Amino acid sequence: MTDRNHVRRAYDELSSTYAGERVATDEEAVALESVFDALAPGFRLLDAGCGHGGPVLERALDPSIGDEDESEQKPGLAVGLDFSRSQLETAAEFVPDAALCQGELTTLPFVANSFDAVTALYSVIHVPADDHPTVIDEFARVLRPGGRLLLTEGHTEWTGANPDWLATGTEMQWSMAGAAATRNHLESAGFEIVADGTFQDELAEDDDVRFPYFHARLAA
Repeated sequence: MTDRNHVRRAYDELSSTYAGERVATDEEAVALESVFDALAPGFRLLDAGCGHGGPVLERALDPSIGDEDESEQKPGLAVGLDFSRSQLETAAEFVPDAALCQGELTTLPFVANSFDAVTALYSVIHVPADDHPTVIDEFARVLRPGGRLLLTEGHTEWTGANPDWLATGTEMQWSMAGAAATRNHLESAGFEIVADGTFQDELAEDDDVRFPYFHARLAA
């Protein structure tokens, strides 16, 4: 069983290493652009499990990364949420214009209909799998009708740990519901799948590790 406090403490310990090694892939960039392309000017975005702020908050606050006109793409608000204080401190340096807050994915500290987009890259997989439906329900609650969601999951149901993640001597834990279960959770929460695929995991020790992603739209 994944221990949330253990995961939080682990990210507190290795936040600087994570920031140095977490690099967005071209596949992630393309998927993110498909989300941003669907949003109107002045959109409000939540990066749920923002880590050090890249790649989502970095892209949201610097539209030139996506070769877009800044006047058209700049959001009204880009919010990063994470439960690791050290990750948020790193994000405050990396993306100083982002609004940052500490919180849990199962109980997002925002009122309903607050955002036009939510991203959750490699964050839901640290929440106990039994709570994944609650997390997805929370994403639906804070999104406006027609809002976009981009999240990653595991291929199959799996819970496990790496005792020396990123060669830091720190144990990291994961809990994955699996792609099929996640698709069902999304549809039950009122989402329709716009696109799906897989991302290469650049932090994995093996070169062939990939994670499924879903780009979904909340029903209007």
